[in-house]
Amino acid sequence: MAKRAKSTRARAVGAKPARARTIGTAASRARTSQIEPAAPAASELATLLDYVRYAVSRFNAAELAFAHGTTDPVAEAVFVVCESLHLRPDQFDGFAVARVTTAEGSAILALIEARIRTRKPAAYLLNKIYMLGLPFYVDERVIVPRSFIGELLQSHFGGDDGGLVDDPGAVGRVLDLCTGSGCLAILAARQFPNARVDAVDVSRDALEVAARNLADYRLQDTVALYHGDLYAALPRDARYDLIVTNPPYVDAEGMANLPPECRHEPVLAFDGGADGLDVVRRILAGASRHLVEGGGLVCEIGRGRAALEDAFPDLPFLWLDTEESEGEVFWLPAEALAG
Repeated sequence: MAKRAKSTRARAVGAKPARARTIGTAASRARTSQIEPAAPAASELATLLDYVRYAVSRFNAAELAFAHGTTDPVAEAVFVVCESLHLRPDQFDGFAVARVTTAEGSAILALIEARIRTRKPAAYLLNKIYMLGLPFYVDERVIVPRSFIGELLQSHFGGDDGGLVDDPGAVGRVLDLCTGSGCLAILAARQFPNARVDAVDVSRDALEVAARNLADYRLQDTVALYHGDLYAALPRDARYDLIVTNPPYVDAEGMANLPPECRHEPVLAFDGGADGLDVVRRILAGASRHLVEGGGLVCEIGRGRAALEDAFPDLPFLWLDTEESEGEVFWLPAEALAG
């Protein structure tokens, strides 16, 4: 299945990852506002752009953290305002100067204040997140998905010259470990049209959310959900062309310094032990037994590259970069894992 990539650094094409949504020119104008926010009545703000500007000011004053589908206050404000109005964030420019009704404005203001008061990620308040432009249901039973792997599936596994598969249609089986909300399993099923996808999680609550997302995309017959601890949840003879995983990888220091927004998410989805590698070690140890010849593993590690390379100096990690990440996701072919 796999072939060697031409470069250890590659820029993704197409949609941006969920962590960093690109906002158009009208939203960018809101970034420059220096108006100190007050507590307005809905009637004091008229257009979508007015509400975005107000939200940006309030978010900045509250010193919120942005790591749940958006990486800055403008993107967060556009997400909140548009979703309140049943618009996609990428529709903002077309409606930026449209007027908001009094009832709509009151609902937007309430959501802005809830975001500040509770410090919950906006994705939880709205029960929605976008990955590669696709909406997914989320709640506090799952981590808010923001993996770079979805983008990498498009940029490195589309059969293009220099990619990691020759033909996406030839990929027969895919495994998603630590699936959470099921987003990566769904993206893999869309990327590899002939593949069966197995998705594993140790949390039954998370699998309930994943099942809802599978139903939304009518993929119940393509993606199978397994409850259990990594490979132990699978049939013994299960073998895959590709394993993808975004496991818990936050080290002890990172866990101690999580921002308030992240503390609303399941600890189980973050905690990677003292050095962040507890789960990753187990994934690496078992991967070769579940990969076919020519297959490979794609794993997200966050900022743990140095610790990982120190722990496994003999493994030939190929680091897959995107426009918004560098050295956070690696690829290992099956033959390297068999050693």
